[in-house]
Amino acid sequence: MAKVDYEKRERIGYVTLNRPEALNALDDELNDALWSVWADFHADETVDVAIVTGAGKAFCSGADLKSFLPKWEHATMLDARRNAARGIGGGITRGQHRIPKPIIAAVNGFAIGGGFELALACDIRIASEKARFGVFEVRHGLHQGDGGIVRLVAVAGIGTALDLTLTGREVSAEEAYRLGLVSKV
Repeated sequence: MAKVDYEKRERIGYVTLNRPEALNALDDELNDALWSVWADFHADETVDVAIVTGAGKAFCSGADLKSFLPKWEHATMLDARRNAARGIGGGITRGQHRIPKPIIAAVNGFAIGGGFELALACDIRIASEKARFGVFEVRHGLHQGDGGIVRLVAVAGIGTALDLTLTGREVSAEEAYRLGLVSKV
C-alpha cells in the first residue's frame, strides 16, 4: 500500500497521506513519497491545484517519533548534518512552498506537530469540525522545524504563535477559525 496516494482528476491533484494506522505520522517513506508528489504536481501542466488530506481520522500527526528520535538522540555532528540535508525529521514541505500553484489543506482530524506545519505551508486551510491543531513539539522538548514558526507567525501573528508554540495546547477547529489558522470550518 502506498503511503501517499496521488490522483489527478479534472485538473485537480488529490493528495492523501495514507498511513492511517499511525495517524499519518511521517516516516522516511511517507516523507520521500510526499516530496515526489510535490515535484510531479509542480511539473505537471495538466494539474492546476492540489488538495492534500489524510486517510482515516488524522490529517497528519507529525513525525513518527519511533523512527525520528533515534536518528537524532545520539547523532554526531556529521550525522546530524546528513540527517538534516536528507530532510530527516523535517523537510516535509521541501519544495512545496516553491510551487506557484495553489495547495489546499483539507484538515480532517489531527494536524499536530509536523502535520500542523504541513497545513500551514498550504495556501488555503479548510477544517472539518473534528479537526484539531497543535504545536506538540514542545511536549517532547523539541521545536518546530521546516519553517513552521515563521509560517505560524505569518498566518496568526506573533502573540498566537507564541501562545501555541510555548504551551503546546490543542486548538479546536472553531478556535482555529477565530485565530485565522483556517479559512473555513
